[in-house]
Amino acid sequence: MKNIITFFVASAALLQPVLAHYFFSQLTVNGTTSADMAYVRQNSNSNSPVQDVTSTDLRCNVGGLRGPALGTATIVAGSDVGFGIGWGGTIGHPGPLVVYIAKAPSSAATFDGSGNVWTKIYQIGADFSSGSLKWPTDGLQKVTFKIPKSTPNGEYLLRVEHIALHGASTTGGSQHYISCAQIKIVGGGSGNPSPKVALPGAYSSSDPGLLINIYWPPVTSYTVPGPAVWSG
Repeated sequence: MKNIITFFVASAALLQPVLAHYFFSQLTVNGTTSADMAYVRQNSNSNSPVQDVTSTDLRCNVGGLRGPALGTATIVAGSDVGFGIGWGGTIGHPGPLVVYIAKAPSSAATFDGSGNVWTKIYQIGADFSSGSLKWPTDGLQKVTFKIPKSTPNGEYLLRVEHIALHGASTTGGSQHYISCAQIKIVGGGSGNPSPKVALPGAYSSSDPGLLINIYWPPVTSYTVPGPAVWSG
């Protein structure tokens, strides 16, 4: 019986890569969704993921370290903000989702996100309430969260990352679907977004949240990679 289960689990894992990849191309602010790539930096690898967690591509995707041709969205601190997948796409792989901010020294358009500057402000992990592993991100077209009210004014990179784990049973098998939007926060406070981490640097390919077989044996707990969430 165990061999039969293992066969079907392995087959499911092999079939997952043929599902469509996806790219977060839209920014939503207080219910209003932008056009594709209006504020999100253009990448150069289509809708493919990053798999090397030691690469600078982990910051804003391949080709996303600069975005001078894009607009910068003005957002009031405390607002509801979100990322959407464009062109009819949805999240097609199992795994968690995280959102980070990084304050730019001057303009977001010229900031490459280097240094210990990234703070996690939101995450969606695993759900075990049914007695088995479920991923609330499955099939989502859009994810919405709040910019903490005490976030200081200034220009930031706002980064979304969905971590697909269908192939994560081997080192380097996790797939990171990443987008960065350029934003300007106004009406903020005097909070200290923390902890601040570097990307790359916050993850190791051997982290238990990145090196995991989600199919067999049954998973009973899961820790989202990266630092704790700052809520302001």
